[in-house]
Amino acid sequence: MIKGLAHIALTVSDMESSLRFYRDILGLKHVFDVKDKEGNPWIEYIQVGPQQFIELFHGGENDHEPLEKEIGVHHLCIRVDDIDGIADHLKSHGITLEVPPKRGIGQNYQCWVRDPDGNRIEFLYPDDDSPHMAE
Repeated sequence: MIKGLAHIALTVSDMESSLRFYRDILGLKHVFDVKDKEGNPWIEYIQVGPQQFIELFHGGENDHEPLEKEIGVHHLCIRVDDIDGIADHLKSHGITLEVPPKRGIGQNYQCWVRDPDGNRIEFLYPDDDSPHMAE
């Protein structure tokens, strides 16, 4: 059921500085981005390994949800092979789905829960042609 860690998402205060750090200093590759519904920059993806990413959210520049204004860890994402299966599994253990399975703005299937401390966890099932599947 669990396939691995898909990404960790960080909201950053200065995207250019963050890209310079992860791309130019650490030598990781900036592989793709996701625009919001209005076409504005929203998320930049840095590849760490095969199908593993750091998601960098533009902090303070966009107003998608209140949590994105906080700088730091935004959420943990776990890649799965069956989005409905993981949702059913979580519900069967009394876990409330914060967001039921749906196709997200990045064109991948996802559902969301919170851990016992309130940390947000996204479960992601990427399409075969998704940039998340990049080697």
